Formats: sequence, C-alpha cells, structure tokens
Amino acid sequence: MEQMRWLELLSAIRLGSKKSSSELARSPFHKDYDRIIFSQSFRQLNRKTQVHPLTQHDGIHTRLTHSLEVSCIGRSLGMLAAEKIKDELPVWISPADVGAIIQAACLAHDIGNPPFGHAGEYAIREWFDDASHRDFLTKLTPEEAADVRQFEGNAQGLRLLSRIDYHPDDGGMRLTCATLGAYLKYPWLSKTIEAQGDIPSHQRAKFGCYQSEKEILKQLAEQLGLIQLGEYHYCRHPLTYLLEAADDICYALIDLEDGIILNMLDYDEVEPIFLNLIADFGRPEELFLPHTTWQQKIAALRGRVMKRLVEEVSSAFAKHHYEILTGQLKGSLLQYCSPDIEAGIQTAKNLARDRIFEHPQKSGLEIIAHQSLQTILDAFVPLTMPHKSLSFKEQRLLSILQHSGANFQSNHYQNIMQVLDIISKFSDHQAYSLAQELKGNKIGFF
Repeated sequence: MEQMRWLELLSAIRLGSKKSSSELARSPFHKDYDRIIFSQSFRQLNRKTQVHPLTQHDGIHTRLTHSLEVSCIGRSLGMLAAEKIKDELPVWISPADVGAIIQAACLAHDIGNPPFGHAGEYAIREWFDDASHRDFLTKLTPEEAADVRQFEGNAQGLRLLSRIDYHPDDGGMRLTCATLGAYLKYPWLSKTIEAQGDIPSHQRAKFGCYQSEKEILKQLAEQLGLIQLGEYHYCRHPLTYLLEAADDICYALIDLEDGIILNMLDYDEVEPIFLNLIADFGRPEELFLPHTTWQQKIAALRGRVMKRLVEEVSSAFAKHHYEILTGQLKGSLLQYCSPDIEAGIQTAKNLARDRIFEHPQKSGLEIIAHQSLQTILDAFVPLTMPHKSLSFKEQRLLSILQHSGANFQSNHYQNIMQVLDIISKFSDHQAYSLAQELKGNKIGFF
C-alpha cells in the first residue's frame, strides 16, 4: 500500500523562493509563523467575526484571538505527537519543529475567511447563485463558476498565502511546503454545481483550492509526496489532522464562554460539560474557593479540559499513525479518542448550536451582514465585465477597486477573483461601512 514519508512531508522548501536561508537562530518553520503574524491579512482578522458579527463587546473572540488560541493548542499537539513518533521522523527534525509547523498552519487556518464569518460565505455564494446574476458567469467554465458560486474561505486562504500577499503571483508569503501542506484541510478542487445536484449553497461540499491555484496545489502535493486520489485531488497531509483537532477543541469550548459573556448561556449550564470532559484529571480548586468569579472558574476548567484533550488527541495520532500515512484514516482524530471525549465535544457543539447560533440577536446581525455583502457585490462585480464606456459612478467604483490592487484584464474569471480577494480581506466593520457608503447613507469609509 502506498505510504507517505516524513522526509518529504516535512519539506522546508519554500514556494516561489529564489534562495535558501543560512540563518541558524530560527528554523524555517518559525519563519513561517513570523511571516503570517506580521502580515496585513492576519491583522485584519482582529475585527472579523468568529461567531458574533458586528458585536460591540470587547471580550468576545474574533478570528484573530481564535487563531492565536488554536495555534497554541496546535503547537502542543504537534510537539507531543512528534515525541510519541520521534523514531519515525528524520533525525534533524525535532518535536519543536513539528510544533512550529502546526502552530504556523493554525495561525493561518482562518486567514481566507470573508467578513461576517460563515454568514459572509453564504452571502457571496447566494449572490452568484441568484438567477439575475447569471450573466456574470457566462464566460466562465463550469469549474470556474463552481468556485465563485460556492466561495470557500479555505480555498481563499490558500490563494492569499501562496499567491496574493507579499509576493503577488510569485509565491505569495513564500511559506514552506510543510506549513502549506498542514494548512490544506481539503486538498482538492471544487465540484461543479451540476455534479452536486440541487443542494443549498450552505450545504455544498467543502474544498481547499480554486481553479486559479490548481497548479500550486499540484506542485505542493508532488513536493510533499501526498497520495493522489484523482486529478488535482490528494489525501491530507498528516499534520492537518492535528490542526483540525486544535480548531475543534477551541471553538467547541470557547463558543460557550462567549455565550456566557453575551448572556445567551448561564455558567451553570456550561460547567457540567467541562467537568465531564475533565474525567479523572481532577476538579480545579477554583471551583471550591469563596468569591471565585465564573471567569476564574471557567478558565481553570478550560485548562484541565485542554490538557486532557491534547494528551488524548496526540495519543490517537500516534496509535493511528500508519492509517494516516496511507491516507486510510476516516473522520477526525477526536473520533478515535475515549468515547466520552467525542460525546462531550458533541454536547458542547449542540448547546452552542441550539442556544447561540440560533439566537435572535445573532440572526438579526447576520441579516445586516448578508445585506452588506450583497450591496458591495452589486456595486463591484458588474465592473469585471468588458465595458465600452463607464458612467461617472462606475469610474468612481473602479477607482476604488484599483486603489485596492485590482488590475482587470480580459480574463473574466480572474477579474471576479480579484474582487473576491478585496472583499474577503475586509473586516466586518469595513464591509458594513462600505455598504452604507455605497447606499449613500454615510460618508467616511474612504
């Protein structure tokens, strides 16, 4: 059976790099982390929705704080898992190196998400799905149309990391192949709409690469030795399973904390879930001390829960190491942990879904988010079509796009992708302010 090799999977070769580095103080993978954290795209995550769009509460998680927390858990998972399989790794790779790879990949895992989180993704998809906008798709191939009709933050992130930021069309951030491989949760292209049937836009299959980056995907897969499952379709990099687990752990627990802050949940509803996940790791003393705040209690519980989950997930990775390297592992690593862990995480997710995601306060803000992105798309996408002459308003709108880096040519697909590049980088408040200005309701965005 075909098996991936760590020698290739941990490649420090950089995408688009013209020279090799001789610096000794930092590993290539630590440099990846630095490049991501100093990028404008990462800073923009500070005012992008994690769950609650346009919230005025400073204590709620944004995409940036969530990404930082995921990167911490990812680093711990990587180091512990590497320690458990160190005899399988190249001698020059330390557990700290593996931790740094996952830390960098986790830091970037949401970098391609548009403003307003999943509500933003759905708004973009539905705009292109609208029958009145089909004229904008006539010059696109079915595969290209599938890209824009099911806009995907994961694929947008790969485009940003490998093509847009720092070195446009020349390697992007020029990250190592190992970090980009670990980032790729879905190393395949989108399926055409026709192939998926009549499925609502928010339920369509996830993918990790647009048509515009398919040769980059192929280059990465060949360098890393990923097992090929079809044309431009590969199995996951093994470290991606650890990234996915870090993300699941963080949002399953942190969503509940945010729910308490926003008065959507009571602390007493959340404590039993955390206690069940702790199991034999012992109850923290903060639960029994007088005058302890709920914030102190939840922090102590969270620390115990995460300690147990990191140990369980890293052990599951080591135990199922062969299945992962042969591309045979089904599902996520959390499914291979103790039964009470999978059940506890699912209980946390169910509570968040029922009491937070469906809360009227959140729904109202998502409607505003949806309308804001539709307004921006109404203004900008028509400019991607060839025009014999532009009206005064169209000239002004085009100048806004050009100021943001757009350079429209004859390829209509690439023109649309440039618009989506610009929109996806907006923070929630930037998108909302721009939409209001486009409607003539306020001034000050530009």
